[in-house]
Amino acid sequence: MVMKRIWFFSIILLVLSAAQALAQNYVKPDQFKQWIETSKPLQIVDIQPAADFAKQHFKNSIQTNAFPAKSAEEKQKIDAVLPGLQSSKDNIVIVCPRGGGGAKNTYEHLKAKGIPESRLFILEKGIQGWPFLEMFVQDK
Repeated sequence: MVMKRIWFFSIILLVLSAAQALAQNYVKPDQFKQWIETSKPLQIVDIQPAADFAKQHFKNSIQTNAFPAKSAEEKQKIDAVLPGLQSSKDNIVIVCPRGGGGAKNTYEHLKAKGIPESRLFILEKGIQGWPFLEMFVQDK
């Protein structure tokens, strides 16, 4: 009986962990590269700090400099581009340095502002994990 309870609670924890992991949509670099190459309509919301954005970003990215998107001031930077995101039906790909906390904060903020989760994606591993360096735009 004790083993059945342990097994049952283990399964419950596993299911809850999986549900939490699926709370945000991630797009893998290969898939995102394909979207860019096929000109799939999308909005790229880049939250990198300004200096990092200048070093490397994607063409047509919306620069917000909102990283890590925790404070009210950082969220206001996201809100500044919100009207354009809301008026579009395009998917939104959030780009941050590593695809972690800052991207998740931005995802949750945009979701709270009424952007449907079906349109929201986080670039897996962010800029630092992007393997196709030739696709970056660099400011001069």
